[in-house]
Amino acid sequence: MGLFDFFKKDKESKEQQQALDEGLQKTKTSFFDQLSKAVVGKNTVDEAVLDDLETLLVHADVGIDTTVKVIDRIEKRVARDKYVSTSELDRILREEIADLLDRNSGATGSRAILDRPDNTGSPFVIMVVGVNGVGKTTTIGKLAHRFHSAGKKVVLGAADTFRAAAVDQLIIWGERVGVPVISHGMNTDPASVAYDAVKKGVEMQADVVIIDTAGRLHNKVNLMNELSKIKRVMQKVIPDAPHEVLLVLDGSTGQNAFLQAKEFTKATEVSALAITKLDGTAKGGVVIGISDQLQVPVRYIGVGEKMTDLQLFDRHTFVNSLFKK
Repeated sequence: MGLFDFFKKDKESKEQQQALDEGLQKTKTSFFDQLSKAVVGKNTVDEAVLDDLETLLVHADVGIDTTVKVIDRIEKRVARDKYVSTSELDRILREEIADLLDRNSGATGSRAILDRPDNTGSPFVIMVVGVNGVGKTTTIGKLAHRFHSAGKKVVLGAADTFRAAAVDQLIIWGERVGVPVISHGMNTDPASVAYDAVKKGVEMQADVVIIDTAGRLHNKVNLMNELSKIKRVMQKVIPDAPHEVLLVLDGSTGQNAFLQAKEFTKATEVSALAITKLDGTAKGGVVIGISDQLQVPVRYIGVGEKMTDLQLFDRHTFVNSLFKK
């Protein structure tokens, strides 16, 4: 890496950190303002403090099950150490949350594409799922930008053929990023689009193929059948495709995002999560709860509107930003 590349990478890293800090600001302000009020005038972490902390975690949409787990772990530390001051609570909470997230971390899947050699002969295929309105197509566009900017060859497949807006939007993203989009238009067979996109990826020795799919949950059986068909058809070209099923969730919906995630994991084998719109909500704790309860790794988080605001999720960076005052 040359000196220019080093400074460029350092600048990008600082910009991403700033975007993350700003994106989590509403969650931080809501949570820590209330936490400060809960411990004011107290020296030790007692039962009343833990009750208040439990309420705050639930309000931050960490989720009841995960909140109970966090409180239980803190109670055990308090009992073991005999004396824990309220000034130590931030540190303990940070450590426990990071430990929970650590169980579902790892640089595997699509986040490892950036480290793959170019032109391996078989593209990495990502099938993207999620209900309408969560930012699914926008996330695909931002992912394409991330890979394309790193010098990777990308192909997009517009297989959400039930909404004209979804097809048109993906085509616009393809033009904007500078990558080809395979589209058959609206009301066409989604599996056929996916097949042609994967075939195109093989022909042009692409590094990654990203397939958009319809975001409907009103009939789980139909959704399951459709996603299964898309998988089977893609496997005619690449036997182990898709290599990742990425579920996109809207973080601003809080626990509703968790309910959607549970439904999709019943309909298909979800292997990774992208949680969007964290910059517009005080419910950033949903990242912790969803990762813990589903035991599925969070790959990406969305913290803004810019193409660079879809970030690789790093548990240490996320927790440090969340607790930065």
